Amino acid sequence: MKRAGIREIAMAAGVSIGTVDRALNGRKEINPKTRERILDIARNLGYEPNPAARALSVRRSALRIAVCIPEQIEYFYAPLWRGIQDEVRRFRHAGVEIEYRPVKSLQSDQTHTIRELLDSGLNGLIVTPGEPAAIASLIDEAETVRDVRVVCVASDDSQSRRSSAVSVEPRMNGMLAADLMANFLPPCSRVAVVTGMLATEDHARKIEGFSQVFPSSCTGGEIVDIIEGHEDFDETLSKCKQLLQHCDLAGLYVSTANSIPVCRALADLRLAGRLKVVATDLFPEVAPFIRNGTVAAVIHQRPYRQGQIAARLLLDHFLNSQPLPGAQYLNPAIVMRSNLALFPEAAAQAKTPAAKPR
Repeated sequence: MKRAGIREIAMAAGVSIGTVDRALNGRKEINPKTRERILDIARNLGYEPNPAARALSVRRSALRIAVCIPEQIEYFYAPLWRGIQDEVRRFRHAGVEIEYRPVKSLQSDQTHTIRELLDSGLNGLIVTPGEPAAIASLIDEAETVRDVRVVCVASDDSQSRRSSAVSVEPRMNGMLAADLMANFLPPCSRVAVVTGMLATEDHARKIEGFSQVFPSSCTGGEIVDIIEGHEDFDETLSKCKQLLQHCDLAGLYVSTANSIPVCRALADLRLAGRLKVVATDLFPEVAPFIRNGTVAAVIHQRPYRQGQIAARLLLDHFLNSQPLPGAQYLNPAIVMRSNLALFPEAAAQAKTPAAKPR
């Protein structure tokens, strides 16, 4: 039998070819019941997407994907960007074009950059929403007006109409950190949290998870403060020193990759090794602090893999007609001194030497 195509499905369903295309490609601008009916008809007719034809179509009109992520913190976002690049290279034969338009940090206003990218003509956008409320309307415009598929990476904008999101599930991330901390400390321990920006969805939900679990897992345990360092080294260092000088703490949870200033503060105040530190993400500069006991454990969010998956979801969607999942969460790795050598991220050459506890 001749394989059914989009035209045959449209005729059988009594809808336009454009409606069939939206249903098969998982786009939002279609009634859910209509989508299900079209997908049932497609299955009954034996429809299968034709990757070769899709790739040929893309070569005639290049597939353009833009990336708008922060440059700071480089520990996290540099490997995330490498993951995106490496994945896109696998599809060079299909004429995929990628444009990298980073912003300085999570605090930066992304609206102007995203607006320029949308005006330049895109098929897909990978973005880390620093302040989701500020760009939600732009994401909605991209999806519903400009037919641009948006994938959030490392943090979500769940109130927007983005197509997908890739991250370690943030609330679970915070709960995992709380369980680790509670197992390290005796009952009635006092701890604090160092985060980036509570306006960022990923950061806020980690704190939510940690705050829920720690007091119940550590009997009588108390979270005495939550510091927003805004992913700035000097600000985080200063605030940590002030906190440590005025509070008697047993532990610190660093919920973002900005753990180096926390370790520096502990070293400067001769407190390294005296507090239990649960940090986030593994990179060469933090490895010495794990080896010397300043950091008890790291929850590694695998940014390189996050970048790979975000790019792959978009490319599979456009080239192979795969629907975009609402979200895809990665399982983090728990890294401690005993298994540190198993992670290549710890073996790379650090840019600056790490201070040892005194």
